[in-house]
Order: sequence, then structure tokens, then C-alpha cells
Amino acid sequence: MTKSYNIDAICRILPHRYPFLLVDRVLEVIPEVRIRALKNVTINEPFFTGHLPGKPVMPGVLIMEGMVQAGALLLAETLPVQRHGDVCFSGIDKARFRKSVIPGDQMTFEVEVMRVHTRGIQMNAQTKVDGERVAEARFMALIGGER
Repeated sequence: MTKSYNIDAICRILPHRYPFLLVDRVLEVIPEVRIRALKNVTINEPFFTGHLPGKPVMPGVLIMEGMVQAGALLLAETLPVQRHGDVCFSGIDKARFRKSVIPGDQMTFEVEVMRVHTRGIQMNAQTKVDGERVAEARFMALIGGER
């Protein structure tokens, strides 16, 4: 079943809040399969005052964080409710940045489940702007792991 979320639904699931909430809308989520979510990047983002003055570029670590938050929303649809508090992101592999993200861009996070096992899950993620891939990574999360 395909679902979409507005910001109110996202805030009921994720603990993040401004300025660290990096998902504005979920366009599509298919439990156990994939999610497509978006973030509108505006010049009003607080990090642009220092990164980089005169030529604002979104920090890569925040692009990764946006993909992780989209992955967390996917996991909220994939795992039973009683397991939601047991998830801990444990690794990022194969992270690549292909193009800068600047104010005015709309990032689309696409995350898909690659493998689920008893104690963990692997997801592939990519970020696109105007249909062009700007970043990608593989994420791992522990289920029931120590924090």
C-alpha cells in the first residue's frame, strides 16, 4: 500500500524539529520496499550563514542526514510499532557527492530496503535535484542494538 505524509504526520514519527528536521513531505512510502521524500532548500536555512558566505552550499553531512531521516520514516512503516525505539543507525558506506545543493533546490530523497535480517537492515539511498543524482550512500541500522 502506498502512503504519503505531510509535515504533521512526519513530526508525529520523527523526533527532529527545526532546524534539524530535514524532510518536508513524504511523496510515497511502500512499507518494506522504498520511500520518496522531499526537502525544500531555502536561503533561510541557518547553516547557509556560515557555509559558505557569498556562495551558499548545503553541507554534505546534512544531505546524508536527510536521507537517514527518510530511511527512519521508511522503517517506521516497516517495523512493528513496539520495535521503533529499538532502531539505531549504525553505519554509512559508499557515500558520494556528485553535485552541490544550493538555495532554491528541491531535494528528493529516495531510500530502498536492500536487506533485512534479525538484528539489522541495509538501505540504499540517493538524493536527486531536478531528477539528477547529487548524492548517494548505503545505510545500516541495528534493530535492538545498544545506543
